[in-house]
Amino acid sequence: MPVAFLSDDPTYRYGRYTAEPTAEQLAKYFYLDDADRTLVARRREDHTRLGFAIQLGTVRFLGTFLTDPTDVPPGIVTHMSRQLNVSDPSCLPRYMDRSVTHYEHAQEIKRRYGYQDFHSHPEYFRLVRWLYTRAWLSAERPSVLFDLATARLVERKVLLPGVTVLERLVARIRDRAATRLWHILAGLPNADQQARLETLVQVPDGARSSPLDQLRRAPTRVSGPALIEALQRFDDIRAIGVGELSLDHVPPSRLRALARYGAAARAQAIARMAQERRIATLLAFARAFEFIAIDDALDLLDLLISDIIHDAQSDGEKERLRTLRDLDAAAMQLWDALRILLDESVDAAAIRTQTYAQVPRERLLEAGSQVEALTRPPDDHYYPEMVDRYRRVRRFLPALLCTVSFEGSQAGEPMLKTLDFLHQIENQRRPDMQQAPLDIVPSAWRRLVKPPRASVVDRQAYTLCAVERLQDNLRRRDIFVPRSERWGDPRIKLLQGEQWEAMRPRVGFFAQRLELGE
Repeated sequence: MPVAFLSDDPTYRYGRYTAEPTAEQLAKYFYLDDADRTLVARRREDHTRLGFAIQLGTVRFLGTFLTDPTDVPPGIVTHMSRQLNVSDPSCLPRYMDRSVTHYEHAQEIKRRYGYQDFHSHPEYFRLVRWLYTRAWLSAERPSVLFDLATARLVERKVLLPGVTVLERLVARIRDRAATRLWHILAGLPNADQQARLETLVQVPDGARSSPLDQLRRAPTRVSGPALIEALQRFDDIRAIGVGELSLDHVPPSRLRALARYGAAARAQAIARMAQERRIATLLAFARAFEFIAIDDALDLLDLLISDIIHDAQSDGEKERLRTLRDLDAAAMQLWDALRILLDESVDAAAIRTQTYAQVPRERLLEAGSQVEALTRPPDDHYYPEMVDRYRRVRRFLPALLCTVSFEGSQAGEPMLKTLDFLHQIENQRRPDMQQAPLDIVPSAWRRLVKPPRASVVDRQAYTLCAVERLQDNLRRRDIFVPRSERWGDPRIKLLQGEQWEAMRPRVGFFAQRLELGE
């Protein structure tokens, strides 16, 4: 990485005042206790006492001594003057009349308050070890590491070095951590896996882009063909064969940062890297994008099923509105007949004669049939319109069942059985639908999946029911995909085995206290 990474802005806050300290900062760093006052009182003149006190506050606040100790914000001079009862703060410039005075005072402050030089041991070694640990475990920017190191030096009473000294140290340590990461990752894949990783940045003959460029393109449309492409993208990344490599000893944040770089850098730039760095970058990309690709595919599946349901409901509502006039007309004819039936003045023997005189029998039968056809049960969710979209589902369902491995909790077992059955009958033109598990089929769907007078399960209705229930199970995480971040096992971060047994008594204790309202 570049050695110089700090801003060229002359107001950069390292080792200098950039603004007036706040009231809290004045109280914390520029307050003089009794021991401080005793040490300051040894100076005879107001300007030397004031200059000594300001140097003491400056080293506490900035972690360094200024070349010109009087170059401080006016608020600090006023604050120190009040504490020392210096009536004329304008005497401070006289502190520089004798050139060695402020240097002698700085040495005394270092000796009396335990300040150390930057390269003093063991503090320098501890700083290097601390920086290396942070650089290895995190993916913090170099400027962030620089600021953290500065704060640590101030806290541990180590005088700040020159800005370029600390800047070069941070850059060197980050380079060491990055080199170690590349070396570890490059040593994990075998020769075949390395060869497959290398092909990611090679442009095939007749192609205009590398496989790497193609794999990092996320789906942009919500459609069956787009879902098939997203599943193929996941399958291509999985085919590299690095998904089972153990990376438990690699910090996840560093792996994610390297994967982000691999996803953003040009394939030609990665191809020109040294071998270890190139293999490490491509490995991190392949591992991270295996999760990203399956998440993108499942997100697209969720949107696609939602679109199918929405379109079915929209078509059902339109059809409902279109037939509403016919339903009203049929209902009015039935009401005309019902009024004669309910009229107590009409002789029971003449009810049918008068009814048919008011509404002919054929029209009554027609109206009844129309009402039966147009009315919908209370739990209807436009499922017949969903079944009409069977061909749309058939476009992506075979690829989904062949590519994605679903797992589930105990509540998701019926859904898993349904998916297994659909996968088994995928290549059968006339499968035995009697073997279809019906545990996932709710009553509203059962009228279509297996009508009362039918002895065979309707394949189309069963498939659409399964797709709708699949979305519901995925959202509730009753079923999940192991190699997924957003759609993965929700229990994976829970304590397991010995860790859970060790924490179980404490969890039970706090749960009992909550029940008691304590």
